[in-house]
Amino acid sequence: LFIISSELEKIILEFKPVAAAVEEIFFAKNVKTAITVSQARGAIVLTCAKMGLEICEFTPLQVKQALTGYGQANKNQVGFMVKNILKLKVLPKDDNTVDALAIGICSAHSYKNL
Repeated sequence: LFIISSELEKIILEFKPVAAAVEEIFFAKNVKTAITVSQARGAIVLTCAKMGLEICEFTPLQVKQALTGYGQANKNQVGFMVKNILKLKVLPKDDNTVDALAIGICSAHSYKNL
């Protein structure tokens, strides 16, 4: 958690964003994973708040709706839209990277002042 916070602080200092978009968590299957992800998310939200960033939170349904127009879209559909919206030649292989890009796109579409 310290590493996450420290590295995020460096990124914030370098790029000077005014806001951060974070996905709200929902886990129904794996409690151990939910706890670990929740801890990391807490470190991220706390670091952003300490650095003065506006924090925008989105549910997975909101992200899917913003990108595809359908709240139950699957990962392939979301990935397809990320690739097209950002005009990428190749979609990143890591699902977490694709999710982060999708949340950023959702945030950009949701807030006119960003």
